[in-house]
Amino acid sequence: MNVRLTDDIRAACRAVSCEAEFIRIDTRAIPAYAHSLPLHRIQMPEIDEKRHHIGHGAETVAFFLTLDAVNFGSGYFPHLKKLPNCSGYYTIASMLTEQFQRQGPFSAQELLSLHPKDCARIFGQDPENEPVMELMDLFAKALNDLGHYLMDRFNSDFMALVEAADHSAEKLAEILGQMPFYCDISEYKGRKVPFFKRAQLTAADLHIAFSGIGPGRFHDLDRLTIFADNLVPHVLKIDGILRYDPGLDRRINAGELIPAGSQEEVEIRACALHAAEQIKESLNREGHGITAMQLDYLLWSRGGNPDYKAHPRHRTRTCFY
Repeated sequence: MNVRLTDDIRAACRAVSCEAEFIRIDTRAIPAYAHSLPLHRIQMPEIDEKRHHIGHGAETVAFFLTLDAVNFGSGYFPHLKKLPNCSGYYTIASMLTEQFQRQGPFSAQELLSLHPKDCARIFGQDPENEPVMELMDLFAKALNDLGHYLMDRFNSDFMALVEAADHSAEKLAEILGQMPFYCDISEYKGRKVPFFKRAQLTAADLHIAFSGIGPGRFHDLDRLTIFADNLVPHVLKIDGILRYDPGLDRRINAGELIPAGSQEEVEIRACALHAAEQIKESLNREGHGITAMQLDYLLWSRGGNPDYKAHPRHRTRTCFY
């Protein structure tokens, strides 16, 4: 097992940024941009307790492993039936929270037996909506994978999966990466480009949910990269750090789907990740000691503001984000 997973991620994304044809990082703008960021907002990241099953010990571990197994589908979210004043992500998290509050965690066997229509019911979706049911089919497969993995490797015990990482966020990402929908690796000009977005995010979620103790204690959170999706690149684009090819920009603004694994899609994610590394390094040179995880939290939260929502972001139908 490669114990330096995030080194591989950083190196691959750096290489993509050097060869990118559709995305350019405005490196000259990074020092001023880094200096302008409101760092006070990332000192104590929080999880919305109304939309997440927080404070329930082992049940909370099960909740986040279950939630992060289906924490994808942003390319389908325009078709999703959303709760009032909720994004796609918060709709999924809220509906899963309600399920946990009603019936407690799914057992591994229950996860293994879920079907797309079960997922539509759990997440409050219309079983006649074709794009949404495509997503529910992916959700069911992801949850089936999790159930099978728990039964096969961890005696059906969610906590045992987390404990197997021995308080290493990077090792937890590797453990989760053994499941197909967590094995987030793209191909770019003949090379593999790993991202492992949700696998890394799970450690961050557990850390915040448990305030860094117990199942949330990880000694190497500084090793994590940002969680490469479609929102952080969008924020960096609107803020002038990422420059998109005009043709790609027009396609995104027109709502055209950017195919998963395409050159454009890989460049968007990789350049955003490498730009975030440069922002982090600029902040650290100023003595701030910011991790990529903290920076991601700040940029992702910024993306919820109306100024950012007013502009379309790229949409890709994928199981990775």
